[in-house]
Amino acid sequence: MQFKKFDVDSYRELMTGLIGTGPETEVFWRALDFALEAHGEQWRRSGDPYIIHPCNVARILAEELDIRNPEILAAALLHDTVEDVHHVTPALIREKFGANVEAIVDGCTKVTHVSGDRQNLKKLVHRKIFTGAAAKPEVVLVKLADRLHNLRTLASMPQDKRQRVADETLDIYGPLATILGLFAIKREMYNLALAYKFPRQGNRLQLHINKLKLDPKAREIAERLKSALAEDEIAGQVSVRTKGLWGYYDSRNRILIKEIESPQEILLLVANRKACYEALGTLNRIYPPIPRTIRDFIANPKPSGYQGLHARANIGGRKILFKIRTEEMARRAQRGLVRYWTDESRKRGQFVRGLQEMFDILGSDESLSYREMIAAGGRKEIYTYTPQGDLVCLPVNSIVLDFAFNVHTAIGHTCIAAMIGNRRVEPDHVLSDGDVVKIIRQSNPVRFDPDIQERCQTTRARSELAKTFRIRRNAVVQEIGRSVLEQEMRRYGLPVEIIQQEGMQYLLDYFNVESLADLYLQVGMGKRRLRDVIYEIKDCLYAGQETLQNPTGVFNRVELTTLDPVVVKSSACCKPTPLDKGIFGLLSERGLSLHRKDCIRLQKIGFQREDAVEVRWDPRKTRVVKPQKVIVFAANRHRLFMLLSVAPSEMKILDIIALTDRPNTTPAWEVNFTAPDLHALRKIFKHLDRSELSYEFVLEQ
Repeated sequence: MQFKKFDVDSYRELMTGLIGTGPETEVFWRALDFALEAHGEQWRRSGDPYIIHPCNVARILAEELDIRNPEILAAALLHDTVEDVHHVTPALIREKFGANVEAIVDGCTKVTHVSGDRQNLKKLVHRKIFTGAAAKPEVVLVKLADRLHNLRTLASMPQDKRQRVADETLDIYGPLATILGLFAIKREMYNLALAYKFPRQGNRLQLHINKLKLDPKAREIAERLKSALAEDEIAGQVSVRTKGLWGYYDSRNRILIKEIESPQEILLLVANRKACYEALGTLNRIYPPIPRTIRDFIANPKPSGYQGLHARANIGGRKILFKIRTEEMARRAQRGLVRYWTDESRKRGQFVRGLQEMFDILGSDESLSYREMIAAGGRKEIYTYTPQGDLVCLPVNSIVLDFAFNVHTAIGHTCIAAMIGNRRVEPDHVLSDGDVVKIIRQSNPVRFDPDIQERCQTTRARSELAKTFRIRRNAVVQEIGRSVLEQEMRRYGLPVEIIQQEGMQYLLDYFNVESLADLYLQVGMGKRRLRDVIYEIKDCLYAGQETLQNPTGVFNRVELTTLDPVVVKSSACCKPTPLDKGIFGLLSERGLSLHRKDCIRLQKIGFQREDAVEVRWDPRKTRVVKPQKVIVFAANRHRLFMLLSVAPSEMKILDIIALTDRPNTTPAWEVNFTAPDLHALRKIFKHLDRSELSYEFVLEQ
């Protein structure tokens, strides 16, 4: 391999032209000298000196994103030093360049020395970046510039590495660039990543795109628009943009598609805001728009700061998208709000606070898929309104609950429905562009079902729901942990009182938990092995005293008073219900996974005795909140109604639906009813069993 030299003088001259050499830029120039020395003997696989990479990351920020803040650019120069240079530490960066630079560099530094598989390591790396970005949003700017330069130089890497980088770009960095409104970077990232991800298909598609660029029809449309503008005495520049590979990527299905609705766009640049609307009038005169396709992002900018007028027209059977902007709006379309990163304007403040909130959630909440949330944040928007006329911008496919949480978290937690016009809709109703939404609330927080979280599209709604689900789950799981630990201690002949002694603090420190309640929680989740806890209690608090033999084959037992699906989940393999006997629960972070004792899958799962518990319910204290449904087979109307007329009084019938209407057949029936508690439900099904009719029942939790 032939090693190359880095022209430091040319780089200094370039950056001087971008940021100058005043006293305020001194931190950048010191960082450059430091990085040159730190990376001096390091080389890239391509044969380039390693210092080319951090220098180009800083250059991308300054040249392509208009970021001239010397501390951000200094952090870009230093972003790999802590990770790749053994003598450079965060403390050294702080000492030489200040706390702000150190915070950005630390946020960019990967997690190292972590046990586990590569997938787990990747998750930890990403969550550390998100946590760093929550404290310093500048972290994500440096990481995007870092990723863009890596993609530009990816050809020298082996095939498997190229695939991994491409996948990560499509899942995380490309959508992040979209969220920040960095559309030029976004398009280049997608084009490069897709070319590596789908080399053959991408090459064929690129040939098709190249042919489209030579197609004279779009240019004829542009020329006609230019002439019409001249007639109306509107000065403007008209150009055609043919979408690259990025326009053909279906992010939901993670595939390249062969054809898209609008493969080409006509871009129109005019002098000022007023001229944008005048140009739209000219456009509508010569190319009438498709109804309801005009979007005004000037009056209603996107959260990233994007502005412009969009209109679609069907011209000769082709759908063409027109974008009308000023030069400043076009520049902002490439830079988002990041070029004003150091401003303190209200709009910039709202944008950055929203980013920090999203990154905080992505970095700290392991119950959320950060890939799904980033993808949702990068989707197209819909514009909805409060009854007072305030604009609420949401990702497409957002539901009422997204709207409610966006207005205020307290409104989201108490939302039971909404009014859209004169229609009452449920919290999971999908909103449409232009909806005016009035939230209907109750006084107490709503106990939402877990499945509604998957329907939410915004980070805030998903995060707030995850928090409430975690609180509900932890309250029960902690009690399960306490119960099984005390039972296990009794099995070993250990007095339960010893865990209240002063020496227990040593054990809490050993297990890295703050309190006994936290230890119960970890045991209940299965995160802390019961045998390890018992061993340490014996060794530390009961040393030298006799204990019983290790118990074998006997499961601990827990008694529940809840059917909350956030806490207890019936496995799909054997579909147990609390009405059954012989139910076992596997301890996990997501609550108890229930199986029947004779479940074949349960018998195949390799687990220790301490990893599972026998589960029972207190029938009189376990409320049945939801209406229930039972399907009764092969019963004529007379027999069914006689059966239900003498059912236990706790069974309140809601409706009865015949599932077959063919003559000369004995129909099946769907009976919907309510019952106050598990005791009443057992009485009802004992009554049905005595009838000897065949029925099917799945508990609604």
